[in-house]
Amino acid sequence: MMERCVCVVCLDDPAGLEPSDANRAALVLHGGGRHKNGANRWYDKPLQFVIGADGVCGVVCEHSPFEGIVLVQCTEHLLKNMCQSSGRSASELPHPHRLLWKCSPRIQGALASAADHLHRLVRNLDMNVFTFAVYGKEFIKQQKMSPDAFIQLALQLAFYRCHRRLVSTYESASLRRFRQGRVDNIRSSTPEALAFVKAMTDGGTSTQVSRFSMEKLRAAVDAQSKVTALAVTGMGTDNHLLGLRDIAKEMKMETPDIFSDETYHISNHFMLSTSQVPTAEEMFCCYGPVVPDGYGVCYNPRPAHVLFCVSSFRESKETCSGLFVKALDEGLQDMRILELVNAHSLKKEAAGAPTRMLGFHGL
Repeated sequence: MMERCVCVVCLDDPAGLEPSDANRAALVLHGGGRHKNGANRWYDKPLQFVIGADGVCGVVCEHSPFEGIVLVQCTEHLLKNMCQSSGRSASELPHPHRLLWKCSPRIQGALASAADHLHRLVRNLDMNVFTFAVYGKEFIKQQKMSPDAFIQLALQLAFYRCHRRLVSTYESASLRRFRQGRVDNIRSSTPEALAFVKAMTDGGTSTQVSRFSMEKLRAAVDAQSKVTALAVTGMGTDNHLLGLRDIAKEMKMETPDIFSDETYHISNHFMLSTSQVPTAEEMFCCYGPVVPDGYGVCYNPRPAHVLFCVSSFRESKETCSGLFVKALDEGLQDMRILELVNAHSLKKEAAGAPTRMLGFHGL
């Protein structure tokens, strides 16, 4: 029955945790470990609908069959229609019944080992759900910039302020316009992004620096938009190289040197794994990091705010979700100040008046 079913419904007991969005996200994702609802998941299924007695409800997606947008469309359809009566009473539906399992001592041992492993994963995951409420995508559009490119630059700025460097960054690029298309990678860590974050962090405080930083921001947004356009139209590099590597394996050819080169491995170690998952309903998506020393960042740009889900692993000495969120908050506010002061200084110059000085949170 478990193999034949399309999806599963997970009826969770109350977890007894503080009702925060971060706890809700973690509970839906992993159930809270062996002492809570950790065993009440079946991760082989593409969709698990989690219904908690304490109101914690969500959907767990197994990523292999489809992308996040499919999950969002399914969930939004449910949210819009679940209050409408189907015309059938509950008594007409098939009654649920308990599945009986026969578990050998070997299976019991595997279950105990899995429970211990899950418990370690649960303790290791550091999930932070953050709503940036100062402005949303409408403000960014008013500056004639792409909201997604703008937010990606904010993520680069946050990472640079936390770690004083940029790293290989993954942003999912939908290839749904192609038959059987899935995703390619938008590599957001561009030279223009590095120039912008350095100007914002190491440049100084004068209005001249403000103008300089504004130029760097627009150049970085333009570069990000161009990289995005290439990726979504099938002109990205990652899928191309992946295809060549797998063709070499299938044809039993010697693997080309590029795939064993240290630079290739560094470029594919995504310490910053990001994805924009926009929704029409008030909800959010989350996931974990893809490398032990990295961050997972899922974001949802709304008209007046932006919702971020930032994850990392507590065992890593390099990462901290809370510090990253703090840097992200400050960076987004600094980018707004940059826009406003630059516009103000242009008006002052046009009127022949002197301009004022500018300071940034991250200095």
